[in-house]
Amino acid sequence: MAERNANAGNPHAGLPIHDDDATIAAMLEDVSIPTLALSMVHMTGDPSWIRGPIRPQGLFLNEIQGFMPEDQKAEIRKRALDAIVAFRDGGCVLPPPPSHELIKEMMAWLVCTPVPGEYVPMMLEEMELDGGDPRAVATTSPAEARAALPVLVIGAGESGVLAGIRLKQAGIPFTIIEKNAGVGGTWWENSYPGCRVDVGNHFYCYSFEPSDNWTEYFAQQPEIQAYFEDVAKRHDLMGDIRFRTEVVKATWDEAAGVWHVEVKTPEGAVEVLDARAVVTAVGQLNRPQYPDIPGLDAFRGPIFHSARWDHSVDYKGKKVIVIGAGASGFQIVPTIAPDVAQLTVFQRTAQWMFPNPNYHEKVPAGMTWAIRHLPFYGRWYRFLLFWPGTDGSLESGRIDPSWPDQQRACNAANDQARQMFTDWITSQVGDDPELLAKVIPDYPATGKRTLQDNGSWLGALKRDNVELVREGIDHIDATGVVTESGARYDADIIVLATGFMMAKVLFPMEFYGREGRSLNEFWKDRPSAYLGITVPGFPNLFMMYGPSTHLNHGGSLIFHSECQMRYIGAALDLLAGSGKKAMEPRPELYEEYHAKHQAEIKQLVWSSPAIKHTHFRNAAGEIHTVSPFRLVDYWSWTRSVNPDDFVLR
Repeated sequence: MAERNANAGNPHAGLPIHDDDATIAAMLEDVSIPTLALSMVHMTGDPSWIRGPIRPQGLFLNEIQGFMPEDQKAEIRKRALDAIVAFRDGGCVLPPPPSHELIKEMMAWLVCTPVPGEYVPMMLEEMELDGGDPRAVATTSPAEARAALPVLVIGAGESGVLAGIRLKQAGIPFTIIEKNAGVGGTWWENSYPGCRVDVGNHFYCYSFEPSDNWTEYFAQQPEIQAYFEDVAKRHDLMGDIRFRTEVVKATWDEAAGVWHVEVKTPEGAVEVLDARAVVTAVGQLNRPQYPDIPGLDAFRGPIFHSARWDHSVDYKGKKVIVIGAGASGFQIVPTIAPDVAQLTVFQRTAQWMFPNPNYHEKVPAGMTWAIRHLPFYGRWYRFLLFWPGTDGSLESGRIDPSWPDQQRACNAANDQARQMFTDWITSQVGDDPELLAKVIPDYPATGKRTLQDNGSWLGALKRDNVELVREGIDHIDATGVVTESGARYDADIIVLATGFMMAKVLFPMEFYGREGRSLNEFWKDRPSAYLGITVPGFPNLFMMYGPSTHLNHGGSLIFHSECQMRYIGAALDLLAGSGKKAMEPRPELYEEYHAKHQAEIKQLVWSSPAIKHTHFRNAAGEIHTVSPFRLVDYWSWTRSVNPDDFVLR
């Protein structure tokens, strides 16, 4: 096999192609045609693939064919087959990489509009077309200084595994404490029937660890958990993780410059671990929220939270009640409905949803083949999934005070989204006025977590053995649920799909900083951190997925985690090189950032007074956990650490 010239050694350049012509042609039937065309630019060095009359017609989240007509897709396939065969027969030798200007042109062609200049560096970094890993920690401190900076990471979910990878690369010693028996975090804990990711898998993975093994476009829980476990093993992290061990509290020792971290071991004993720095990677969707319903303990049958699914309970042929129909209930109900005798779903608030025909679809063989063999196909496919969910929806969720009906929508664009979502729902249940009235939300679109639908949810609600109840629950007794009107619903099993204590950041752990200050008392139900990462008075404490970083408008939490860990790694490198014991953000920057967050979040649809119930809000109705910022801004803010932002002691 010949050398790959300028792309030699690039993991994204594709494996050698040995398939015969018929196999290649069959594989091309399964691919994203716009993505294929961009791969051909790399393979042939010919930009005419994107300069002719054939081009994508539009862009929508999870629509991967660019709304191209069938005859145009066929033409691209035919031309690509000839190019791939010639490439194969010529020894798979790639021409020099496209120029920076051509890459920008390729971006614009794919998404049907020029990509603004401020986004180009972020997207280039995300795609890693040069085969590098630009978000790895770039260290400048002496190796011996980093080796003397032991770090304790709390949690081995996606952000904790990422922290371990980056710390190991930087030569910083660390231990990961994980309360569960395996890695994956929420993907370890949430194993309920139908549990799956709602961000396309080829984007919902580390930028530097793409997978070509996904079996579904939106993989189910076992496959997601296995991905994180596989990555942890390949980066040799398993020996650095203490499983079934839970952090109880951490206390800062000012004189020694260390955190004393109290943990509970698998045997129930208490042990104290010392670390120069602590990185929390526990997530916000971590601790189940149990509903405040009288008689919750009175039910005689199995009753459990969706995040603590009891797999020893056989629900087949049983009468099941599901309380809650947000993201988890939305997946559970269609999955178990065909197998239960009767399914009663209690929903406090109807959910907005938008169409995603690929939500339950298998990844076809040709798509996997293309990611493995076609040059940079996987990177452009990642771009195609990322870009529609970047920042475009943020402004469409900004509250326009002059909009006449704030209960219906927050602005003109939001009203259009409402109509589109309503049309999608009506197309499925318009023949059932009673059900339609129950499932059309009475608040602005996107004001809560918007769910993805391929017809399974509303299809389940139309089944003869399924009933949707929108009435409030008065109490639970030994045999079922009684509503506020006195109606009774008997059950053999009750499932609590009631979400998580999202507003209680880092709960139930306790952190005591300088002078014994309690972090919970400092926050007083208003959690905040500079860039969502650091807090004054709590030296050497860094947070991943901290306050103000939950994404509800696009991107993925993995993208945010990579931004945060690059910043944390740079901060630790700064600390190691400074010769100081401790660093913390300047209080005025913390206050400015929190004020900026609150000013911005109050202008967005999530703060609409029309929304009565959401786990985003604290008891005072304030939102401190959700990010109101553009992804490109957060990426820019976290690319490097400004030493002047910190006090080093």
